[in-house]
Parts: sequence; structure tokens; C-alpha cells
Amino acid sequence: MREQILEILKGIRSDIDFENSTKLIDDGMLESLDIVSIVGEFNDEFDIEISVEDLLPENFNSVDAMVELITRAQE
Repeated sequence: MREQILEILKGIRSDIDFENSTKLIDDGMLESLDIVSIVGEFNDEFDIEISVEDLLPENFNSVDAMVELITRAQE
């Protein structure tokens, strides 16, 4: 799953080092339009529905946080 997430992220923003960044939102690397794109891709790729309540900065600050978000959405 982690590799799929990284592929999606690099497809949206190839200029960011997702593997080594842990404050993607806090440091302003990802913007709201990026998050909209990411959520759409995650919903399609993993057949999930990320809710509005899950659109919190801490869920998108790192790849690990996104793995956890997707895992919760799949339950």
C-alpha cells in the first residue's frame, strides 16, 4: 500500500520528497488543491471514501499518516 501511495503522491507533486517529509501540510508543501487531488486518487485506487471529517492536516502530513488514514477507511 505504501508504494501505491508514493506513486500517487509523486504523480500529483513530483517536486516533493514524500519519503523523508513528515510535515507536508505544516511546512506548506501540500496545498488544499493537492489534498483534493490526493483524496480523489486514494478513493479510486483503494476503493474507499475519505470523509470530510478526515480532511485534517495530521492525516496528510506524512506518508505514514496517509497509510493510517487509508487503513481506517478500509475497515
